Amino acid sequence: MSPAQTRPPRPCARRRRFGWPQRVFSQVLLMQLAIAAGVTVLATGLFLAPLSAQLDDQAMRRALAIAGTTASPRLAADLTGGPPSARGPVQTEAERIRTSAGAEYVVVMDTHGVRWSHPDPTEIGRVVSTDPSSALAGHEVMEIDSGTLGRSARGKVPLRDADGRIVGAVSVGIEYDSVRDRLLAAIPGLLAYAGGALAAGALAAYLISRRLQRQTHDLAFSDISALLAEREAMLHGIREGVVALDRNGSVRLMNDEAQRLLGLGPEAAGRPLDEVLGAGRTADVLAGRVTGEDLLTVRGHRVLIANRMPTDDGGAVATLRDRTELERLGRELDSTRGLIDALRAQDHEHANRLHTLLGLLELEMHEEAVEFVTEVVGVHRATAEQVTEKVHDPLLAALLVGKATVAAERGVSLRLAPDSLLPDRLVDPRELVTVVGNLVDNALDAVAGTPGARIEVSFRAEGRTVVLRVSDSGPGVPEDRRELIFTEGWTTKALPSHGKRGLGLALVRRLAERRGGTAGVADGPGGGAVFTVVLPDALTEPESAARESTAPAATAPASSALEPSALEPSAAASSEEAR
Repeated sequence: MSPAQTRPPRPCARRRRFGWPQRVFSQVLLMQLAIAAGVTVLATGLFLAPLSAQLDDQAMRRALAIAGTTASPRLAADLTGGPPSARGPVQTEAERIRTSAGAEYVVVMDTHGVRWSHPDPTEIGRVVSTDPSSALAGHEVMEIDSGTLGRSARGKVPLRDADGRIVGAVSVGIEYDSVRDRLLAAIPGLLAYAGGALAAGALAAYLISRRLQRQTHDLAFSDISALLAEREAMLHGIREGVVALDRNGSVRLMNDEAQRLLGLGPEAAGRPLDEVLGAGRTADVLAGRVTGEDLLTVRGHRVLIANRMPTDDGGAVATLRDRTELERLGRELDSTRGLIDALRAQDHEHANRLHTLLGLLELEMHEEAVEFVTEVVGVHRATAEQVTEKVHDPLLAALLVGKATVAAERGVSLRLAPDSLLPDRLVDPRELVTVVGNLVDNALDAVAGTPGARIEVSFRAEGRTVVLRVSDSGPGVPEDRRELIFTEGWTTKALPSHGKRGLGLALVRRLAERRGGTAGVADGPGGGAVFTVVLPDALTEPESAARESTAPAATAPASSALEPSALEPSAAASSEEAR
């Protein structure tokens, strides 16, 4: 087998197609070159068109001026002094003027149109070939006409004697070929200027097209159209919010998911970001005033994770992810782990109590055993009864009982203020559960492990407004951080398993402000911190509450509903749900 037969077949060469280029750079360059060439040709034509007429007019005026100079009274006297002659004074003067002025001819005629001078002496004495009546009638004439010497630019004036009488006429001709030669001589210079302008335009078109090539990344128009279609499909199809900003901080683009997460509509496009979102951490994060990766922010009831990437034109693109459910699950996991630790501690405590009870029974100390059991059960029942006397809402009372048990396991005393009283007229009990749960959990973290740790919770109803205070014996909050602690994502604690903190107090303030209330912190009288939350319109009207109480409802007994062992996990989970 020959080498030619073993060689693999060569691929068919792709036929090169000639036609309109596809690249934006090439199309723009060709269009700009065509425009520059067209403008140059048009400008040259517009300049040449009146130039020919101007040259004709200049030649005729020059001929008329020569004729006017020639028609002097002395020439009129020579004209009337004798017959026309090739050597006469009229011919001599006319030839002198013709030679010095560079004219084609200078013809002097009498009133009968007979030539007295001519460049060809044989024409002297003959009648002129063109009509001299206008000049002999006393009018000046300018025209382009043909005669015995060919086509010329002519000027004719009457010839008057010393008394002003017309005795003849003077006709001067400028060779028309010289006019055309001047026009043709002007064209190369004009074309040179036009070529220079065209070259400058071509260079400018090339530079602009090169810049456009860099900006469009040498794409074809079809590629740009496809990219735009793909971008629209991608932006409105992904489940992640995308917000594009220009260099001035205005919203350039916002996809459907971003509008849903931020609670905005399509009218936000083109407006400044601060005007659309208002003052707050969300606007600061998207505008780049807060830097970092995976920045935490709260918008309405949603917990969002934001990332921002600057663009080459000075703008930025920010992405938003909804972490509300993940955050809730993570905090429920933390709550569950805390409850497991509390139950493990209770298991040891109950084991010790059972061993104690077993020992008393084995020693036949029955009375002491009864007293011991009564004391243990009475402590839990007394705690539940104290809470339900002051807090009439079952859900909130269950939360406080559960939190008291958890606090006791951590060596913290949790109690209600003596003047606390909260009627069972809450508009949204879960909202207050969220506020109380977050404040108590933060207080537990602040005082745990300190000697004499205590937390006091106070409720006060003022009409339909609920005033809540949670004070602790911890280190307190420095004055320069009292506003900072209510910012989303700000925390001094170690990161939990789900990797995010700094939402509890932000949600407390958000819930309070949503009802038109306030949330703040101050120093306690004996040290520590006092958190005060005011919730307007958190209670219903007493009359409506009385009417609702007459309606039949299936409710569980208070004693069973407030058992710590049964209600602590659910209550704690409710408080952790929104943290």
